[in-house]
Amino acid sequence: MENLLPILFASVAGAGHAFEPDHLLAVSTMVSRRDSTMLAMKDGLYWGLGHTTMIALVGSVILLSRATFLTSGYFEAAVGLMLVVMGLSRLAGKEPLGFKLPTGSEHRVAYTVGLVHGLAGSGALVLLVMSEIRSPLLGMLYLLVFGVGSILGMFGVAGLLSIPYTPRMRLSRRLRLATGIVSSLVCILYGGWMVYVNV
Repeated sequence: MENLLPILFASVAGAGHAFEPDHLLAVSTMVSRRDSTMLAMKDGLYWGLGHTTMIALVGSVILLSRATFLTSGYFEAAVGLMLVVMGLSRLAGKEPLGFKLPTGSEHRVAYTVGLVHGLAGSGALVLLVMSEIRSPLLGMLYLLVFGVGSILGMFGVAGLLSIPYTPRMRLSRRLRLATGIVSSLVCILYGGWMVYVNV
């Protein structure tokens, strides 16, 4: 029963995980380009799916092999670099990761961003799980439930962050430009800080 208690709270922890600063910055950069809350929430859903995919893959490897080399700070630095690129791309008025995507594949960016975030956070998460849950199978179950929570959390977060950019709540052009510049600079500065402290 003691091993099951962390699993019961895993989805709540996953939903809270969606509110970490680097996650909020990445998703807000993506959804600010959306005119529809539904499309923004779809971005959040894809981000969560990418995040969960990587946590499940890397987490399973760590749990089954105890391969702690996958907990390197360089993965966090990669997230920081990605945030810098996203912020610069937004300032330049380009696609979130700096390159043009084929029509209909916009959500692949959200999935890719989620994958990178999952790679960065999975090591520390799994080490925490390993300290509480001895069974690898229960550990993997925890990661999957945690992932479902993060999908639901980011789905909701993306919808909330997109509200100011929807047609009904449209900000004035000047104010929207100013908020875009400020949030891009915050994204660049926070990403740069992540690179600095992890390299």
